[in-house]
Amino acid sequence: MADAISAIPLITDEWTNFNPSDPGITILENLIVFEALQGSRISTISDEARRALLKMVGFEARKGKCARLLLTADGLQERTHIKNNQRFFLGNMVFETRRAVDVGDCHLTGIRSFYDGKFHDHGHLLDREMVLPAKVFGDNPKVGDEMYFFCDSLPEPGSETSFFIRINEAFHRNALKDRTDNIFASFWWECYTKDGFKEIKVKDFTGALLESGEIKLKFPQDIEYAEYTQDDLTGYCIRATLLTANYDVRPCILSVDAFLFEVWQKDTRALSLTFQRTDRIRIQSPMKGESYVLCFGREIRKNSYRRYELSTNTEQRGRYCLYEKGKNGEFSLTFDKKIFGYEPSRVKDAVRIIIYSEEVMRQYHVGRVIGYDDQEIKLPFSHIVPDTFLLIAKRIDDDGEEYFDFVRPGKKEDDALTYHLLENDGKIVIEDPGDFIGAELYIGSLAVTEGPKGNVRAENYFMAPELSDTPIFYNPGPGTGGAFRETLEEVRTRFREDVYTQYTCITAEDYENAVASAPGLCIRKIRAVMDELDNLVHIAVLPGTDEEFPRLSKQYIDAITKTLSERRLITTRFQILPPVYVGVSVKLTVYVKRQFSDSREQIEKRVKQLINYVDGEKNFGDPLTFEEVFAGIENLDCVDFVYDLFMQPENLKHAMLRDSNIYPAENCLLYPGQIMLETIISSIAVK
Repeated sequence: MADAISAIPLITDEWTNFNPSDPGITILENLIVFEALQGSRISTISDEARRALLKMVGFEARKGKCARLLLTADGLQERTHIKNNQRFFLGNMVFETRRAVDVGDCHLTGIRSFYDGKFHDHGHLLDREMVLPAKVFGDNPKVGDEMYFFCDSLPEPGSETSFFIRINEAFHRNALKDRTDNIFASFWWECYTKDGFKEIKVKDFTGALLESGEIKLKFPQDIEYAEYTQDDLTGYCIRATLLTANYDVRPCILSVDAFLFEVWQKDTRALSLTFQRTDRIRIQSPMKGESYVLCFGREIRKNSYRRYELSTNTEQRGRYCLYEKGKNGEFSLTFDKKIFGYEPSRVKDAVRIIIYSEEVMRQYHVGRVIGYDDQEIKLPFSHIVPDTFLLIAKRIDDDGEEYFDFVRPGKKEDDALTYHLLENDGKIVIEDPGDFIGAELYIGSLAVTEGPKGNVRAENYFMAPELSDTPIFYNPGPGTGGAFRETLEEVRTRFREDVYTQYTCITAEDYENAVASAPGLCIRKIRAVMDELDNLVHIAVLPGTDEEFPRLSKQYIDAITKTLSERRLITTRFQILPPVYVGVSVKLTVYVKRQFSDSREQIEKRVKQLINYVDGEKNFGDPLTFEEVFAGIENLDCVDFVYDLFMQPENLKHAMLRDSNIYPAENCLLYPGQIMLETIISSIAVK
């Protein structure tokens, strides 16, 4: 301001009053403040701008998700109907179904496999108390080997169900981008009918029995099941036949749970239901405890709704419906124009019923649409499930009557109420009020979630008080997928991590990291060696298999090649080397202390540990030095001193002996060969 006033005489000599009362000074003050505010806004990046910039480089906030869980119903002995939004409790945490399903009438009664020309019984896999691993295809799975699942009944033709198979996972396996992509093996699934075995469509999330997970089955339509007999076992049958069998690890099953149904971790506090025009509507409330009901009817096609009051008698005239309350939260609504004078028309979504819990009913009014830009309204709940959220907007027509519209987030139409939901914080931001300025807003539908807390561990028992007084529903696998929507700071952190993550392979370490993360593989050891003269990278890989000396199969080579081809420099070549194994013969004489009776066993064990590169910490090409073996033996408590030690590789093609040290090739792993040990009891007295 001072700089501006001092510049006035240089511009004009007519302006001589610089007091605050002068209108020119007032205008100048306003312009300076406006400039300061503009400068502050320009120098400050808003959250909206940050989100837009991150979106330009492919980073958007990941949406929140409800955790998903599979439950068994094998504690039920007869068919039970589970309705939509049925609630299951694990302590204070609530899980709900998303669709109605019938359960409890299908149970596994036996499991058998066929390999090596005979049947093998695995009925113990149905006993949760007995955890006994079963190699269901033996030590050498082959194409044509089969598994049979016998049960007392099968789901209705055309319906879906899920199995959960728990596998003894001895080695860490990298995740696949597509969880249904089976690299090493595949099955052909069938069910037995009067016309023989018929194909079942299956999504296999276990990698053909390599990882614990779900197998989702969809049964064919227009079939008639028949019982199948195999020796002394009779029942309805599902068969899985190996089409390909290039396993890196032999399948080893711990347990099988069948005929599961889905539940999702969410707690519905307000529920909106729509119905076509009917005279009588019957509803089962999913709310725990007392619930409250609002009823709306559409009297003109594609028009707003009118409120219908609930009446317990037929003596009133107006917009009423007959409300009759039953047991266990059940109630019915009856519309009759002859009795009340009004009723919904025969149009799409003619009736909308809102069911509230008592908690929501006490605070279901959330605010009023004022009409200014980005109006923010705080909701009484946070961590909302977005696809369950719905607002009721109440307006007054020219005749002074109330009419109602139901508005979901993100609706963009002419004159519509457009808003977005900040589900973590429990807020809405009105982007465009449209024709809804002055409208009163109410909660119309809402469910909340606990996000990652819903990813509960496996093997819990759930309560469903409406279905049983005892906890008979069991989850064989953990909850998955539960997460809150990412915050802006979490998106920025993920972006920074991605920027600093090495994707293109340049150094030997880059190649090793790329191979270690190859999708679907078990990798135990990697060694990359750069050959700068030939611009070639040699990569030795030890797969994580249950073989004593694992081999590198074609499936591994193909998967590694695909990964490296996407990440190598275009001018750089690479060569994948399979592991070779060389035994090391050891001859030694050791003086041992008299008081140790197991000194020989201790020494042999230590020698094998030092030489075992396959299971030990040593990597491809690491030298085996005389000093480390000598010191490793002499450090044993039972050893007095090492008198003589000699080591020699049993194959000089892949390892050489120099200065008493062994130097393996770049793709060579050493292992204990022949050990010739002579122990002599030391004559030195030891106190």
